[in-house]
Amino acid sequence: MDFRFRKGCWRGRGRGIHIQHFLQELVVGNIFAFLLIFMRFGTALMIMPGIGATFVPAQIRLLFALALSFVLTPVLAPHLPTIPENTSAFLALLISEAVIGFFIGTVMRILVSALDTAGTIVSIQAGFSNATLFNPAADAQGSIMSAVYSSLGVTIMLAADLHHQMLAVVVDSYQLYPANGVLLDMDTASDTIGKIAAVAFKIGTQIAIPFLIVGTLVQMGFGVLGRLLPQVQVFFLAMPAQIFLSMLILVLTLTAGIVYWLNGYETILSQALVP
Repeated sequence: MDFRFRKGCWRGRGRGIHIQHFLQELVVGNIFAFLLIFMRFGTALMIMPGIGATFVPAQIRLLFALALSFVLTPVLAPHLPTIPENTSAFLALLISEAVIGFFIGTVMRILVSALDTAGTIVSIQAGFSNATLFNPAADAQGSIMSAVYSSLGVTIMLAADLHHQMLAVVVDSYQLYPANGVLLDMDTASDTIGKIAAVAFKIGTQIAIPFLIVGTLVQMGFGVLGRLLPQVQVFFLAMPAQIFLSMLILVLTLTAGIVYWLNGYETILSQALVP
């Protein structure tokens, strides 16, 4: 009886050690996966437009990043590496994930600068270039029309659920940029950012093309009028006409310009960050 009792004790102790080891691996593995996902998602969310804007409190952004990382941990855990054996490899893995998240958020932020470019051109053509105010979408001082375009674009982007695609792009980025502890290639990243900036400037200029055409025609017309009738005060007549025509074109093209930017944003975001 003593032998059976000891044998049962050893069996129970072995089973307890096995369960304890399993729970330890489960908890430690989930915490490790959560930290990696939080480094990429948290960095991207702090920069991306809308969610990462300065008018959103930092506590809200932090809580949203923590909740999202917690929800995605079971989904993205198979795409993550095993726990590194030393501290230096673990720190390198965390830094690489933060760099990738910063890169993704920067690309999303640059695409919004197309609206700032369009607003700046419109302000120059409408004669509002000297009037500046704080642009919450760009987190900087800008012209009135830049603030109008940027704020309206970000608002419609959130209303159209485009931020869902931005979050999906971060999830899909594990296929294009796997979590292997290797730092992002700076040459490739800089080349991608340069191309995205060029495309954003192109989209902003295309949105403002009607204002450029009408503004050029107005200036040419009043220039000819000034040569034909020198006694006419051209500047007193040109400025109200330029403002009126610019506001009229703004009413007619604002919706089309924002929709054009949204379509371009969605297409370029998918081509640049989705494999």
